[in-house]
Amino acid sequence: MLADDSQVMSKTKELCEAIAGDPEYKALLEKVERFLEDDASKLQFQSVQERSHELGQKQQSGLELSAGEVEDFESAREALMENSVARDFMDAQQSLQSVQMAIGKYVGMTLELGRVPAEEEMVDEGGCCNEGGCGCS
Repeated sequence: MLADDSQVMSKTKELCEAIAGDPEYKALLEKVERFLEDDASKLQFQSVQERSHELGQKQQSGLELSAGEVEDFESAREALMENSVARDFMDAQQSLQSVQMAIGKYVGMTLELGRVPAEEEMVDEGGCCNEGGCGCS
Protein backbone atom coordinates (compact mmCIF):
# COMPACT_ATOMS: atom_id res chain seq x y z
CA MET A 1 0.00 0.00 0.00
CA LEU A 2 2.85 2.41 0.71
CA ALA A 3 4.91 1.75 -2.42
CA ASP A 4 5.33 4.89 -4.52
CA ASP A 5 3.45 3.31 -7.42
CA SER A 6 0.53 1.96 -5.35
CA GLN A 7 -3.01 3.23 -5.87
CA VAL A 8 -3.16 4.46 -2.26
CA MET A 9 -0.01 6.57 -2.65
CA SER A 10 -1.16 7.81 -6.04
CA LYS A 11 -4.48 9.00 -4.58
CA THR A 12 -2.68 10.48 -1.58
CA LYS A 13 -0.49 12.51 -3.92
CA GLU A 14 -3.60 13.61 -5.84
CA LEU A 15 -5.16 14.78 -2.57
CA CYS A 16 -1.99 16.69 -1.71
CA GLU A 17 -1.98 18.32 -5.15
CA ALA A 18 -5.64 19.30 -4.71
CA ILE A 19 -4.87 20.85 -1.32
CA ALA A 20 -1.77 22.70 -2.58
CA GLY A 21 -3.69 24.04 -5.58
CA ASP A 22 -6.78 25.11 -3.66
CA PRO A 23 -7.28 28.92 -3.67
CA GLU A 24 -8.55 28.92 -0.08
CA TYR A 25 -5.46 27.01 1.07
CA LYS A 26 -3.22 29.46 -0.80
CA ALA A 27 -4.96 32.39 0.90
CA LEU A 28 -4.42 30.79 4.31
CA LEU A 29 -0.77 30.15 3.49
CA GLU A 30 -0.32 33.80 2.48
CA LYS A 31 -1.64 34.89 5.89
CA VAL A 32 0.84 32.58 7.61
CA GLU A 33 3.71 33.84 5.45
CA ARG A 34 2.74 37.48 6.07
CA PHE A 35 2.87 36.80 9.81
CA LEU A 36 6.23 35.01 9.58
CA GLU A 37 7.69 38.03 7.80
CA ASP A 38 6.42 40.47 10.45
CA ASP A 39 8.90 40.42 13.34
CA ALA A 40 6.83 42.74 15.54
CA SER A 41 3.74 40.53 15.20
CA LYS A 42 5.76 37.38 15.88
CA LEU A 43 7.26 38.94 19.01
CA GLN A 44 3.85 40.12 20.22
CA PHE A 45 2.33 36.68 19.59
CA GLN A 46 5.22 34.89 21.32
CA SER A 47 5.02 37.22 24.31
CA VAL A 48 1.29 36.56 24.81
CA GLN A 49 1.81 32.80 24.38
CA GLU A 50 4.62 32.75 26.93
CA ARG A 51 2.61 34.83 29.41
CA SER A 52 -0.38 32.52 28.97
CA HIS A 53 1.85 29.51 29.64
CA GLU A 54 3.37 31.16 32.73
CA LEU A 55 -0.03 32.02 34.19
CA GLY A 56 -1.31 28.52 33.43
CA GLN A 57 1.69 26.98 35.20
CA LYS A 58 1.14 29.24 38.17
CA GLN A 59 -2.51 28.18 38.41
CA GLN A 60 -1.62 24.49 38.09
CA SER A 61 0.81 24.93 40.95
CA GLY A 62 -2.09 26.07 43.09
CA LEU A 63 -1.05 29.71 43.20
CA GLU A 64 -3.67 32.38 42.80
CA LEU A 65 -3.33 34.95 40.05
CA SER A 66 -3.44 38.57 41.08
CA ALA A 67 -5.94 40.95 39.51
CA GLY A 68 -3.02 42.87 38.01
CA GLU A 69 -1.59 39.76 36.35
CA VAL A 70 -4.95 38.92 34.82
CA GLU A 71 -5.53 42.51 33.67
CA ASP A 72 -2.04 42.72 32.15
CA PHE A 73 -2.54 39.46 30.29
CA GLU A 74 -6.01 40.42 29.06
CA SER A 75 -4.68 43.77 27.87
CA ALA A 76 -1.83 42.09 25.97
CA ARG A 77 -4.21 39.51 24.49
CA GLU A 78 -6.65 42.21 23.36
CA ALA A 79 -3.79 44.15 21.75
CA LEU A 80 -2.73 40.97 19.95
CA MET A 81 -6.27 40.44 18.65
CA GLU A 82 -6.28 44.02 17.34
CA ASN A 83 -3.16 43.21 15.28
CA SER A 84 -4.67 42.10 11.96
CA VAL A 85 -1.53 40.22 10.88
CA ALA A 86 -1.46 38.17 14.08
CA ARG A 87 -5.24 37.67 14.09
CA ASP A 88 -5.20 36.50 10.46
CA PHE A 89 -2.36 34.11 11.32
CA MET A 90 -4.26 32.61 14.24
CA ASP A 91 -7.41 32.23 12.12
CA ALA A 92 -5.40 30.62 9.31
CA GLN A 93 -3.64 28.30 11.74
CA GLN A 94 -6.98 27.18 13.19
CA SER A 95 -8.44 26.60 9.71
CA LEU A 96 -5.44 24.56 8.61
CA GLN A 97 -5.60 22.46 11.77
CA SER A 98 -9.32 21.86 11.20
CA VAL A 99 -8.66 20.64 7.66
CA GLN A 100 -5.87 18.38 8.84
CA MET A 101 -8.04 16.94 11.61
CA ALA A 102 -11.00 16.37 9.28
CA ILE A 103 -8.87 14.59 6.69
CA GLY A 104 -7.15 12.54 9.39
CA LYS A 105 -10.48 11.57 10.89
CA TYR A 106 -11.85 10.53 7.50
CA VAL A 107 -8.82 8.36 6.72
CA GLY A 108 -8.72 6.97 10.27
CA MET A 109 -12.37 5.95 10.17
CA THR A 110 -11.86 4.34 6.76
CA LEU A 111 -9.00 2.26 8.15
CA GLU A 112 -11.06 1.42 11.23
CA LEU A 113 -14.28 0.52 9.40
CA GLY A 114 -12.77 -1.07 6.30
CA ARG A 115 -14.98 1.13 4.11
CA VAL A 116 -15.64 4.77 3.36
CA PRO A 117 -17.57 6.19 6.32
CA ALA A 118 -21.05 7.55 5.74
CA GLU A 119 -21.51 11.27 6.28
CA GLU A 120 -23.52 10.71 9.47
CA GLU A 121 -20.62 8.69 10.87
CA MET A 122 -18.34 11.67 10.41
CA VAL A 123 -20.37 14.03 12.60
CA ASP A 124 -18.94 14.56 16.07
CA GLU A 125 -21.38 14.04 18.89
CA GLY A 126 -21.61 17.37 20.70
CA GLY A 127 -18.39 18.69 19.13
CA CYS A 128 -17.77 21.97 17.43
CA CYS A 129 -18.69 20.53 14.05
CA ASN A 130 -22.30 20.11 15.16
CA GLU A 131 -22.36 23.77 16.07
CA GLY A 132 -20.77 24.83 12.78
CA GLY A 133 -18.10 26.78 14.61
CA CYS A 134 -14.90 25.06 13.55
CA GLY A 135 -15.11 25.27 9.79
CA CYS A 136 -15.15 21.56 9.10
CA SER A 137 -17.97 19.81 7.31
